[in-house]
Amino acid sequence: MFGLADSLVVDVYRATRRFPDEERFGLQAQIRRAAVSVPTNIVEGSARITTADYCKFLNIATASAAEAQYLLDLSARLEMLTATDVAPLLDRYDVLLRGLKRLVFELHKRT
Repeated sequence: MFGLADSLVVDVYRATRRFPDEERFGLQAQIRRAAVSVPTNIVEGSARITTADYCKFLNIATASAAEAQYLLDLSARLEMLTATDVAPLLDRYDVLLRGLKRLVFELHKRT
């Protein structure tokens, strides 16, 4: 999951470069923060000692991935990004969200 989350950060940054200047501290920054939060929380959680702590950070990563996905969709509807640019990112976030949820589910089964 980390590899996918990490590559999405790079691609989100590339896609959001085209945002209008007035969005630098608005939607652009919010999308980027959400995207960066996903792999950051995966890494931080994996360094925790207990499975419960790990799951807590995975849940935060899942929420951030959902937020990034929504904000990318919103960006397309506001015509700051094209649907063509956003569609592959949304698809990859779908894969990431399913994987994170599955991982949390599996970890909860073990505890």
